Amino acid sequence: MNTDVAPRLGRWQQTWRLLAAAALGIPFWFSTGAALPRGCASDTCSWFVTGDPLVALGCLTALLWRRRFPLAVAMAVAVAASASSLAVGAALLALCSISTRRRPVEIAAVASVYVAASQLTLVIYPIKSPPGSVWLQLALPALSAGIAVAIGVAIGARRVEVRSLRERAESAEREQTARAAQARALERNRIAREMHDVLAHRISLVAMQAGVLDHRRNLTTEENRTLIRGIADGSHQALEELRDVLGVLRADPGRPEPPQPSLDRIPELVADARASGLDVTLTTTVTGKPSDVVGRTCYRVIQEGLTNAAKHAAGAHVHITVEGTAGDELHVSVHNSPATTTTTQPPASGFGLLGLAERITLAGGTLSHHPTPDGGYLLTAQLPWPDHDHDHEKRS
Repeated sequence: MNTDVAPRLGRWQQTWRLLAAAALGIPFWFSTGAALPRGCASDTCSWFVTGDPLVALGCLTALLWRRRFPLAVAMAVAVAASASSLAVGAALLALCSISTRRRPVEIAAVASVYVAASQLTLVIYPIKSPPGSVWLQLALPALSAGIAVAIGVAIGARRVEVRSLRERAESAEREQTARAAQARALERNRIAREMHDVLAHRISLVAMQAGVLDHRRNLTTEENRTLIRGIADGSHQALEELRDVLGVLRADPGRPEPPQPSLDRIPELVADARASGLDVTLTTTVTGKPSDVVGRTCYRVIQEGLTNAAKHAAGAHVHITVEGTAGDELHVSVHNSPATTTTTQPPASGFGLLGLAERITLAGGTLSHHPTPDGGYLLTAQLPWPDHDHDHEKRS
């Protein structure tokens, strides 16, 4: 993996690198001066004290653009270092810098130019080398170039690793933010479903009873008292249920939620609807006890069907059927006949069936609702009911 985009250097980071390159060239400069003939530096070898430092200064200046033009600067400094022993440190820094890109062709080209150019120093300065020392003269520049390349490659690999870790951390943070947003949305939907399921049914029954009081003038005193008592009891129960929901929202996360209604509370639900004035019959042929999720979903289907019947079919007969066995499916249907009286329609939220469909989908079931030919309405649901006890016996 290449690291074409190197991190931007600050002023201090740039300064200490250039100072280190200059300091690295000083030993080479002194060793060259020691190898010159006595008196050469002040006489015929004036380049050593004038041109050599100037070329080194130019190389160090060129290194300021090594990250913008890495190959061009590295080549130029490697060639210029042949005319300046003090610029050897700058050449090694340029070679190290281009090695961080980890491009073998570029590294090999610059290293070859650096080793070859180092031999031109013998042409500029009258240094006598012993016979057979050509390999030694090539080995020292090659060794220094190899060290610079190794350091540069290691730095480049480290940069790639750090960048990869940073990208992983940013990706994990984005995923965590997305999961948190999804969790908040799911929690809001759950709260909305619970608020609707808990309150809509109770308020609809209260509204139905109030509508009867408003439209029927021929009720006896006892019937009026029954309806008024039903409105008061329904309002009180609605407040209690709202308090329970809000209590769950404000409770500590570690505290268990109160038990949710299940299949065994359906007769109680039907009895409350009858007490509120609905004409309801219940037929059940369920054998066994389904899971809490399936039982609670079945309860909510019947609750929504009774709520809609109370809202839109005043005086209608409602027939509820629940049937199923373990290992098959649980079928529930709520059918109401057409309305027999006309009452003021309570405001509709429009989210009852939508929230019910979400519940049933989460439980792995299907929901269907449509008007019937006789003018009534039919709400049906099929919920999976796996036989966990039978599966456990087979595994045993």
